[in-house]
Amino acid sequence: MKIQEIIENRGIEEVLHFTTNKGLTGILATNALKARTHLPEDKYLEYIYKYNCPDRSRDKEWWEYINLSITSVNRRLFNISSGKWHAGEDGWWCVLSFAPEILTHDGVYFANTNNMYSGVKRMKESEGLESLFAQRIHQYINSTVQRTANCPSNQPTCQQAEVLYPHELSLNYLTRIYVGSNDTAAKCESIQTIFPIYQKIPCVLEHDLLEL
Repeated sequence: MKIQEIIENRGIEEVLHFTTNKGLTGILATNALKARTHLPEDKYLEYIYKYNCPDRSRDKEWWEYINLSITSVNRRLFNISSGKWHAGEDGWWCVLSFAPEILTHDGVYFANTNNMYSGVKRMKESEGLESLFAQRIHQYINSTVQRTANCPSNQPTCQQAEVLYPHELSLNYLTRIYVGSNDTAAKCESIQTIFPIYQKIPCVLEHDLLEL
């Protein structure tokens, strides 16, 4: 089965990435979502970038890849990033939604759990994508995740499963920006006015997605 067939059969509608308002500004300014190693190199990003996760030493060999999620964000990581690593900072968070066709692009890896976990399995192609929906996922030591009967078909078994996209992801595939409040939506739209090409990308209020 091809990746596109899996996308259609499972009803996968979006691939997500959460970021701060500063991250959003940099992403729009450079017309792309960039992997960790490329952020300090860009003249627009070197002064405003700030990593969602400050310590990625355990998966340093994967810094050339962007970390994305299918259907729902990695809630555990989002809560830690926003509530701990960036706690008390001015600003706000949003979630970028990309078209699922990016899963068919060359060089994409699929990690069946958090890419830093010792039990992670990474694979390419349709076998890799389908592995995210296995009945049982081993995370680390004695920790496993079991797929439940009520788990949506388009939701990976482990909510920390990742799509690893190489180098940079063009904003041509960006379909919407999720925000947590009407006030944040207004701020998001204000940033978009600086980059007219992105003014037509809708800011969608999704309180539950961004709730801490």
